Amino acid sequence: MGVLIRQPRGKKSLRKLASLDRIFFVGKNFTNMGITNMGFREKLRIRVVRYILQVLSTLPQRVSEALIRVLLEKIWRQKIGNVSLMLGQVKRFSENTNKNCQEKLLENLVFKGLIENQRIRDEGRRNGLPPLYTILISPTMRCNLNCGGCYAKSYQKKDDLPFEIIDRIVKEGKEIGVAFFTILGGEPFLRDDLFSLFEKHSDVYFQVFTNATLLNEKVTKKLAEMGNVVIQCSIEGFSEGNDKRRGKGHFEKVMTTMDILSEHGAPFGYSVCVTRENVEEVMSDQFLELVIQKGALVGWYFLYMPVCGDRNTDPMPLPEQRKLMKERRDYIRAHYPIFVIDFWNDAPYVDGCISAKYYCHINNFGDVEPCIFAHFSQVNIKNCSLKEALDCELFKEIRSRQPFNKNLFLPCPLIDNPWESRTFLKTPGVYPTHPRAVTLIEDLKDDLDKYSQEVHRIYNPVWEEWEKEKQNTLSRNGNR
Repeated sequence: MGVLIRQPRGKKSLRKLASLDRIFFVGKNFTNMGITNMGFREKLRIRVVRYILQVLSTLPQRVSEALIRVLLEKIWRQKIGNVSLMLGQVKRFSENTNKNCQEKLLENLVFKGLIENQRIRDEGRRNGLPPLYTILISPTMRCNLNCGGCYAKSYQKKDDLPFEIIDRIVKEGKEIGVAFFTILGGEPFLRDDLFSLFEKHSDVYFQVFTNATLLNEKVTKKLAEMGNVVIQCSIEGFSEGNDKRRGKGHFEKVMTTMDILSEHGAPFGYSVCVTRENVEEVMSDQFLELVIQKGALVGWYFLYMPVCGDRNTDPMPLPEQRKLMKERRDYIRAHYPIFVIDFWNDAPYVDGCISAKYYCHINNFGDVEPCIFAHFSQVNIKNCSLKEALDCELFKEIRSRQPFNKNLFLPCPLIDNPWESRTFLKTPGVYPTHPRAVTLIEDLKDDLDKYSQEVHRIYNPVWEEWEKEKQNTLSRNGNR
């Protein structure tokens, strides 16, 4: 059910709220003033984080919810629609995760990543660098499963990205203001040095996409102790549909893993590859109620993309199913205490396509790709610095063309505006990062053109309505 937001009542509660708000933004003002004493800044950040958690645990529920609203609105500066829709998820996070995980998320991701590092990103932007918020890294493409439609196939241990390269990527990422790193693959936990990375860089926050089959009690306990990692469990729906794609018994393994993560207070969510077959199931009330009951805090929804050399687009959700996803996403955010992210339908909140601008992907060979779905590159991180990679001609060409459509519900240059990718991939020196990557551009040209035409027809009225509602919201806020 939805979260009801009430304003705090009583002078004492209001004084507590105002006091904490002032303390929070004293810390922010220190960073804006350019304080360079990192030891002092870190101590201040830790003290503020612990004070917030302490006060939240003692305030009445209605005051806590109002406080969270104040903090989130200031942190996000209204970049994400209706902030109040996030409150249920925040409240569940504070109740269902251990204090160590809570402190690390607030300290590393919120205070450092979103507030302190904004000054570094702004400086980089003035020097021509994109303001990256996360870097996706695939340390390995090996996997212990063989899911249909997945590009993590036919790789060996010798193909893994060396640890010293991963370590350098994180180090150089921190230097340009990145405090959030996404680890995927392949199955990341096949790497036995993954925890060494988390431990060495305990001052940033990691997100790991995993099939959840290797997360036993020992591994989960270690994750909870470290605190700076959130797990995203891959799942495709209920048992029958999930196991059809991922193998018999996988669904029950994910359910067991979620229970173990919950017991240890380790934060986790889930990730879905949305297809024409499972779209209604994974957006249903029954599925949401299941993952919430298990303890999931966030849900990622990605459209199936024919990027593995598949020569047809049949598994892709139909344009009208994408619209259904948007409608269900809005309903879920209004009625369930979980934060769902629809990678395509949330594009208007980030001005369309974010590839090469707010994030990039580095694969197991070191190729620096603009997007996890765009398997093309111009540079390899083994031969250059991260700054040099972000300044390559391919990335600059992509950024110069963004957004690829004024209708921000149509962000993608691969499937929504495929003529765009056919243009920028002609940049001299661009190469495919796996042999069958060109299938998407060449063999599926007619199919994607037809898909694009239909998705434009479906989403043009959606964009018009969204723009109208946005203007109405701005007018209401302006009249307050």
